[in-house]
Amino acid sequence: MNKKISHPTANLSGKLKVTGSKSESNRALILQALYPLIELENLSNSDDTRVLQEALNRDTGTIDIHHAGTAMRFLTAYYASKEGANVLLTGSKRMKERPIELLVDALRKLGAQIEYTEKEGFPPLKIEGKRFEKTSVSLKANISSQYISALMLIAPSLPEGLEIKLEGPVTSTPYINMTLELLRYFGFKAQFDGQRIDIAPGKLNTGKTLIIESDWSSASYFYSLVAISEQAEIELSSYRQNSRQGDAEVAAIFEHLGVKTEYYKDRIKLTKKSQKHPRGLKLDFQNTPDLAQTIAVCCMALGVSCELQGLHTLKIKETDRLLALKTEMEKFGATVDITHDSLKLNPPKNLNEGVSVATYNDHRMAMAFAPLGLKVSLEIEEAGVVSKSYPEFWEHLEILGFKGM
Repeated sequence: MNKKISHPTANLSGKLKVTGSKSESNRALILQALYPLIELENLSNSDDTRVLQEALNRDTGTIDIHHAGTAMRFLTAYYASKEGANVLLTGSKRMKERPIELLVDALRKLGAQIEYTEKEGFPPLKIEGKRFEKTSVSLKANISSQYISALMLIAPSLPEGLEIKLEGPVTSTPYINMTLELLRYFGFKAQFDGQRIDIAPGKLNTGKTLIIESDWSSASYFYSLVAISEQAEIELSSYRQNSRQGDAEVAAIFEHLGVKTEYYKDRIKLTKKSQKHPRGLKLDFQNTPDLAQTIAVCCMALGVSCELQGLHTLKIKETDRLLALKTEMEKFGATVDITHDSLKLNPPKNLNEGVSVATYNDHRMAMAFAPLGLKVSLEIEEAGVVSKSYPEFWEHLEILGFKGM
């Protein structure tokens, strides 16, 4: 399903409720599976969370998580530590190209029984759950924080807990801190000193409820819309000023691009405060890589040159996001240079009209480019891919006055 989208006025107004954080939901679901007294509210309704929920109801047979990278990492650790589990964990063609060797190696060092059934170092994985023999493990910390979080989530359920030694610079620290804070919220003892994580074994004797905050990554697309608009006032719920999510940093980033954020009890209000923008931006996304596509496309729309760094994890996401960004932004007339971990944009004076944007089975490509409909008419290919994280995205754009929804 392709969508041809445009906006008649570039003026935006509306009140929207955004689905719960996918990152927080998926972490909480693993903990709930290990500790059934946990109750969860405002879970994400994304494909990734739904797939994870379905998988956690089973511990035998073939489990296909499709494109859900978080589910692949978290479930690998979960099943490996679950005595009696016997599963074949598989996914889409792209999932079979996404490396998982570092996590598998770490789990094997702890005593896990995991075999590759196709290509060494990549899914599918045959996993036989068993009791781990060791209580300490080391792994490189600059590839994916999800490997680290996967180990952290199972740690309190292990008989003697777990010590995780991190080698080298740590990528996406806010996501590790999110996992840490969730463990502490439920009463588990967990420490993170920068290069070592210590988590004690723990039990949950009484029930506890977690109300999951809405997703800040999803909010980023509305920040982009407000920045590109002529005039805008959008209210989003349910958000907190003191968020666990690293992508809450989007509010500070978009101040540079003319967007004001006001915080209320359980919502935020975004308004267009200025039509003036800097000539260029230089930003590091090592801790917030999921914001990079949104910022890059927004800068192109505003005629702001940018240099984005810390993007090394983008090459192993749903697609090679760096290459995908370069390919699609150049269709609009931009000049884009990329390396293995950076992107440099020279925006066009005027955006090309009628561009068809390929999405590469990547939800963030569709949502990052959609705000360009405020400037020019364009087509988003395979627009349904947004269901991976934000199923109501197109409905919410329709509420804001977009055509072609």
